[in-house]
Amino acid sequence: MTRSARSEFSIDPAVFYPALVLLAIGVVAVVTMPGDGVAVFADLQAAIVQAASWFYVLVIALMAVMVLVLSVSRYGDIKLGPDHIEPDYGFLSWFSMLFAAGVGVGLLFYGVAEPVLHFLSPPVGEGGTEAAAAGGMQLTYLHWGFNAWATYAAVAMVLAYFSYRHNLPLTLRSAFYPLIGDRIYGPIGASVDVFAVICTTCGISVSLGLGVLQINTGLNYLFGVAIDAWIQVLLIFATMAVATVSVIMGLDSGIKRLSEINTVLAVSLLLLILFAGPTALLLSGTLQNFGGYIASVVPRTFDLYVYAPTNWLGDWTIFYWGWWISWTPFVGIFVARISRGRTIREFLIGVTVVPTLFVCLWLGVLGGSGIDLILNQGVTELGDAILDNDLRLFRFLEFLPATELLSMICLGMIVIFFVTSADSGAMVLNMLSAHGRDDTPALQRSIWTLVIAITASVLLLGGGLQALQAATIASALPFAIALLGAFWGFAKSIRVDGAKRQAVSTPAPPPAQAQQWRERLNNLFEYPADSAVRAFQKNTVVPAMQAFTAELAGHGVDAVVVNEADQGARLEVYHGNEVDFVYAVQERSHSLPDASIAAKDQVDAIVDGSFSRAEVHLAEGGQDYDVMGWSEEQIIVDILNQYEDHLHFLHTVRS
Repeated sequence: MTRSARSEFSIDPAVFYPALVLLAIGVVAVVTMPGDGVAVFADLQAAIVQAASWFYVLVIALMAVMVLVLSVSRYGDIKLGPDHIEPDYGFLSWFSMLFAAGVGVGLLFYGVAEPVLHFLSPPVGEGGTEAAAAGGMQLTYLHWGFNAWATYAAVAMVLAYFSYRHNLPLTLRSAFYPLIGDRIYGPIGASVDVFAVICTTCGISVSLGLGVLQINTGLNYLFGVAIDAWIQVLLIFATMAVATVSVIMGLDSGIKRLSEINTVLAVSLLLLILFAGPTALLLSGTLQNFGGYIASVVPRTFDLYVYAPTNWLGDWTIFYWGWWISWTPFVGIFVARISRGRTIREFLIGVTVVPTLFVCLWLGVLGGSGIDLILNQGVTELGDAILDNDLRLFRFLEFLPATELLSMICLGMIVIFFVTSADSGAMVLNMLSAHGRDDTPALQRSIWTLVIAITASVLLLGGGLQALQAATIASALPFAIALLGAFWGFAKSIRVDGAKRQAVSTPAPPPAQAQQWRERLNNLFEYPADSAVRAFQKNTVVPAMQAFTAELAGHGVDAVVVNEADQGARLEVYHGNEVDFVYAVQERSHSLPDASIAAKDQVDAIVDGSFSRAEVHLAEGGQDYDVMGWSEEQIIVDILNQYEDHLHFLHTVRS
């Protein structure tokens, strides 16, 4: 959960100041030559499409394969955090937040428009036919479906793994730890985070700048508000004011609540459009097109139209792949932040499969409705209306019942989506520039909402939105190259983690003694208070650890014993450049296994139906067994067993 905010500023000067300076220089440069800037970056984007389309496709495919392989492998059981931890958020809250950050308002504007545009102007073949209708839906599924979410999931997984599993800062630099080691804390790591800050700020500012054009159009359409640049600037600052309040309230009270509200609105809008239109046809078409998408996802992913060159590829598919990759620093860090405690398998399925299913249903209903109006009901003017970028959604709603209600819901969703993108973006920017912390003072977190608002306003007034959008997409190329190295390092690291989980020795069992099983059974019905556990740590566990440490010293192995209130009794054995061994016994409170036990004489001191256990924790987290009541010799033997497993793990990794 969100940690309590600190009272003092906590910035990383090597990231904070260079990022602001470079961002200001870039924005001024784009604004002072808007026409030339658009041309330069458009030419650069065209050159990338011409020369590197194959590379974008390869990177997207590799990330999708990595996600699939890890989901079904034994590594899927590894948690993004210590083994004993539980997820920070319930599924609905988690899905709402990752959905709002991952696609947000784009699905509103492209949910109808993209399927219709592909239907009318397909990459190959004749437009306006039944075949073009199915192809248009499946191409839209391709752009917004599994491949897009796998891109986010892959980067977020790497960041969450190194942050929560290896205690590295939750910033982009941590993804490169296996490649450059502790140099992530130097200039190289700072440069990576500066790059992430600039990309994130530009991406959110461009989206906000383009989005307020659509908000202004919606207000004009519904309420007659004038379409004016200064009104749009006012809308930007109004949106960012709400985002600032959300950021100050924190992740739990601000971003999470707004995301949940938008999820409810999205589902409501989806159901209203579904039941207002040809319900059976929309559901049948969605199911059929989803099947076609699944069957063709591999060939469509790799289709570069080599033998039938078309500008459509660069305008659509490669544009999307570049856009998703360029957004991964922002979305990856945010999704990682809300995903602590989930297993890799649960995380990957939750971030890819579930959103893909919802997105396909959304596109099937909205896009299917638009195609049905043109193909089956003869509403050909909808095709012309779709070409109007700012009004396309509201013009579509004119052909449905309850137009005013649907339009109001859409406008509310647009505003909330932009607020959630802005506040989550500001949170990520703050983390990138504060060593990965999100418990900084409210004023420090608010700085980034102001930076986004000023950047978006200057670009809007100066005419630099399109140029900066092209520059952001072009930045995906070098970033994609760097990501391949990060994934290779992640593969090495997770292989080590998996080896440790498999490296379990089989020590010889001790001779059976009649009194031991009775003593063990008696211990099962002992429910001590926390004070008794702490006394056990001090009087039994610490001496056992000290005896073990003294024996290790005789073998030339460095070790230390610490007994702290919050960490319990802790033994650390150091192995130089190899993975150190950690054995801790921590006090943990639990509910009684049977409420009736609380009435028994032996537990009359228990308060609120809970008791304490002395649980063993290793470096990878809690091991879910209790050593309370064990003798000093038994503790030593348990430490020895775990240490033997650790040495076996080191041997496995090096062999």
